[in-house]
Amino acid sequence: MGVEQAVAAVRFEPLLPPWLLGLLAAISLAALLPAVWRRARGSMLRVLCFALLLLWLAGPRLVQETREMLPDIGLLVVDQTASMQVGQRTQLAEAARAAIEAQAAKLPDLELRTITVPESGNAGTQLFGAMRRALAEIPQKRLAGVIAVTDGQVHDLPPAAQAQALLGGAPLHLLIPAKGEETDRRLRVIEAPSYGIVGRSVTLRVAIDDLGVAHPGGAAGLTIRRDGEPSHVDSVPIGREQVLEFPMTRAGPTVIDLQAEKLPGEVSTLNNRAVVSINGVRDRLRVLLISGEPHQGERTWRRLLKADPSVDLVHFTILRPPEKDDLTPLNELALIAFPVRELFQEKIKQFDLIILDRFQNRGLLPVPYLRNIAEYVEDGGALLLSVGPEFAGGSSIAATPLGGILPAHPAPLHAVIDGPFRPRVSDLGMRHPVTTGLAGANGPGSKEVEPGWGSWYRRIEPVDVHGQTLLSSPEGDPLLVLDRIGQGRVALLLSDQIWLWSRGHQGGGPQAELLRRVAHWAMQQPELEEDALTARVEHGKLLIERRSTKEGPPGTVKITDPDGRVQNVPLARSEAGNASAAVPAPAPGLWQVSDGARTAYAAAEATNPLEFADLRATASVLGTLARESGGSVHWLDNGTQGGAVPELRRVEATTHNSGANWIGLQRRYDHLTTGIATLALLPAWLALPALLGLAILAWRREGT
Repeated sequence: MGVEQAVAAVRFEPLLPPWLLGLLAAISLAALLPAVWRRARGSMLRVLCFALLLLWLAGPRLVQETREMLPDIGLLVVDQTASMQVGQRTQLAEAARAAIEAQAAKLPDLELRTITVPESGNAGTQLFGAMRRALAEIPQKRLAGVIAVTDGQVHDLPPAAQAQALLGGAPLHLLIPAKGEETDRRLRVIEAPSYGIVGRSVTLRVAIDDLGVAHPGGAAGLTIRRDGEPSHVDSVPIGREQVLEFPMTRAGPTVIDLQAEKLPGEVSTLNNRAVVSINGVRDRLRVLLISGEPHQGERTWRRLLKADPSVDLVHFTILRPPEKDDLTPLNELALIAFPVRELFQEKIKQFDLIILDRFQNRGLLPVPYLRNIAEYVEDGGALLLSVGPEFAGGSSIAATPLGGILPAHPAPLHAVIDGPFRPRVSDLGMRHPVTTGLAGANGPGSKEVEPGWGSWYRRIEPVDVHGQTLLSSPEGDPLLVLDRIGQGRVALLLSDQIWLWSRGHQGGGPQAELLRRVAHWAMQQPELEEDALTARVEHGKLLIERRSTKEGPPGTVKITDPDGRVQNVPLARSEAGNASAAVPAPAPGLWQVSDGARTAYAAAEATNPLEFADLRATASVLGTLARESGGSVHWLDNGTQGGAVPELRRVEATTHNSGANWIGLQRRYDHLTTGIATLALLPAWLALPALLGLAILAWRREGT
């Protein structure tokens, strides 16, 4: 409750309109001036008479008000955004908050309201937004002043006129938790692509800035590390844009860690580091399809590859073997000559995948070219073979230099097995990303339940099988075998009957999805790696996934955060062959995850990039506004445990609002009127006799 106070004042309630009262005053003045000028007898009595008349018509009253004085309101704004976590800022801010609230509690005519400025996503420090919401509930006539405890980094500063209007004449005092103006070095990523084409280079544009330095210049070391590879250091000029190029060597995410050299005396190195994740994608997949002879399954391959707009298909079908030369003149041939040398020697490394569909060695490809294919695979290429009866014949490619990279060979006797059967997904295939989740597949270890897809009618019995068997016959003989050869991969489909699924025979089957997965696995697409460890940061959490074809418990992974701290986290099995974990990832930077055999990297961006763009405590942003409002700037860190919290005082609006070690909140004298009493100072019963008496005296004075 406010203090009761009685206030008396004289007010006028005219009996006539103001304009008429003014006109009477002018007429009276005109009538009196000649007499006063001549110094006639009774002129002063006439002046008194007219003055009394005009005063009576003005209606003077004595008004006495009973007022309830309202306490003034001060607003304390405490910044709690991410940049306030640097150094001792949070502790200094909380100490200042407690000291100011304790001082305000001892001032009986002051109400102090405290608000905080929370994190606001990517919008930075929204200090004026929080102030605007708080001041909307405070009458401007009662606002004694605003005290802001902040590092001075504000990202919603309005124009000066709007800011002053928001304060309404009240002072703004800044309490900054630092010793004084600070310096900071930051690494700024100007441009970084999200995607890069495999086989090409991507360009990053970065700059190193020294903030708060009087004359920034020179150069700083920039440490660059890619996917945990050995780092190297470049010298980068301060304040100038630097262009960095990185070749994209593989598909999938590539994490680039950049760290600027520390500036002596800088407040923090949090923004000296940037992590960029670039996803490597293949521009156009160049596929070479060689069909050994026309057959019904040839169209399945062609339709599958032509349906993908990202595939550039080069397809040749061998219609006539070399031994069937009929001596037709070349100018009469309508067929395109098979460009053996161009494909298998000059341009073989330009292909992402080579598919040999029922290809047999009939002298069309000389031995050196077949050896080129084997070397292409060992150097990182991809080979996919779909074989039929030709694989078991005398011209089988298993008897060529390609035999050394094949994951299986045909049985020496009775390799071709005819008869209906339905392919089954092996137990390993249930955990392998190439065959897991295929529509119509049998369950794990199921022997009695038939798969839900159609039958095939021919297969090749293999021997010397090595690699991974994902599809098998009902008797357990391999049908689809995958293997790694050197840096490349080979996939062998031991049947030429998959085209039946594309025709819908007995309901068909997932031939398009299966062949797509096999081809992409052979081309080493990351999403189809059977033994892989991946990590990514989403919404402040590090999400870890591990795929494995091995049986056994999920195990644990070792996580290294951007500051070098290590923790071991157990994995939880999520589905067949997969295990996962999720841990908080609050710190921006490079996170490293290892399971002992594989290592994955994840880039965590700052949750509020504006907060880390400039980590200095500074008065350069708000200092001018504070001084123009009549407020002040105080630095809290004087080396003592409690800081240098200024004394809180009450001041008049016409005096200074601050001193070297104190801040002032104005007295606004706002009130509520609880009662009014009025008294006429010149009532009619007194005014009329007085007028009549003055008139008689003036008349008699003039007559003597």
